[in-house]
Amino acid sequence: MSLRIAQAKSPDFVGKEVKIRGWVYRLRKQKENAFVLVRDDRGGVIQCIFPATSVAGLTIESSIEVTGVISQDARAPEGGYELKGREVRTYNIAGADYPIGEYQSDELLLDKRHLSLRTRRMVAIAKIRASVLDLGRRWFVDNGWMEVTAPIIVKGAVEGGSTLFKLKYFDQEAYLSQSAQLYLEAMIFSLGPVWSITPSFRAEKSRTVRHLAEFSHLEAEAPWVTLEDILGVQEKLVSHVIQNTIKQNAEELAYLKRDVTDLKKIEPPFERLSYNKAIEILKSKGFTVTEQDGSKREIRVGDDLNIDSERELTKDAGKPIFVIGYPIAVKPFYVKEDPEHKGTGLAADLLAPKGFGEITSGGMREDDIVSITERIKKEGLDPAAYDWYLDLRKYGSVPHGGFGLGIERLMRWITNVDDIKDTVLFPRTMSRVAP
Repeated sequence: MSLRIAQAKSPDFVGKEVKIRGWVYRLRKQKENAFVLVRDDRGGVIQCIFPATSVAGLTIESSIEVTGVISQDARAPEGGYELKGREVRTYNIAGADYPIGEYQSDELLLDKRHLSLRTRRMVAIAKIRASVLDLGRRWFVDNGWMEVTAPIIVKGAVEGGSTLFKLKYFDQEAYLSQSAQLYLEAMIFSLGPVWSITPSFRAEKSRTVRHLAEFSHLEAEAPWVTLEDILGVQEKLVSHVIQNTIKQNAEELAYLKRDVTDLKKIEPPFERLSYNKAIEILKSKGFTVTEQDGSKREIRVGDDLNIDSERELTKDAGKPIFVIGYPIAVKPFYVKEDPEHKGTGLAADLLAPKGFGEITSGGMREDDIVSITERIKKEGLDPAAYDWYLDLRKYGSVPHGGFGLGIERLMRWITNVDDIKDTVLFPRTMSRVAP
């Protein structure tokens, strides 16, 4: 039976014969010996030493099975263990033109993503991502929330009609879901607090480092809650995921050269910053916004925050910040208006520190059928497309709220990578739909 490399690199196997399977990661031949770094299917790497003549035909990414004896030597790369090869069996000799080397352009790595997934950097990111998803699920299960699934083929918009992907659904027109939120709202009346992880789609013509056309969306909704309840869930969830990820994935984060000192400080409570105060801060720093005609003006109350203003607010922050009380006009139709502050929404965005920007958005949902119908019409949407959603306000409406968290945005902060495309294995953007 073959071992994974991580298993074989153990004092228990020193001096013993083992068998490993994997791919040639690096290959260096000398006159008498060949040094072959072998990578397995979980990113483990070990140096194997052979007589040069026994591996004469090997190439990078050839798939092999190696039998040999494990030895321990502090000089050996990849953790001080190596394998003295006795026998090598080849499954496939890779072509000599393998396109992924040590140094490649970002575009080539994206064009050849099916192959660049084999790089140790992408393996490390994939492992961290798996932990983030697992830890998020565990938090909800441990705290009594029910996991559900919602459809991704829908008839109506959640975040505005301009970012919908249209599709032909038999003889009807339908869309790819922007969010599971509306369906989660329907479930809370019978299932209580619910959550899901589903793909969401936004047809935004954006080329920023934090936008994807398809992303993994963790969303949660609950009945009988207040805005502060929803904020509390978010800060506990995010802190739980981060603290346990840095424990479980210390090796991967170290490989990515991610200094986790700042992440270790992430714990509740997070700062609550009012929207009006945020605008004051930005104005004091001379922050400007660009109009559609290209002209610039000072930021003012009524403007939405964008990637640049969020970066300015958080570039020196050590922990995430909730921005609370946005103008109702810049929020979607379902956001509840603060009855004590007309024109203000009971909503909050969570901004990650160090300029990483918004990672969650949430708040209270409008539970009055008259108010929400007016908002739907005001945004140019057809109330008939939301008849089932309006029924939720007609039959036993209750105060309720929730939030959505972008997994890739959270990943970008945790891993400290420059571009969000590197936080997902096969990214989809406005210019990339393959491989």
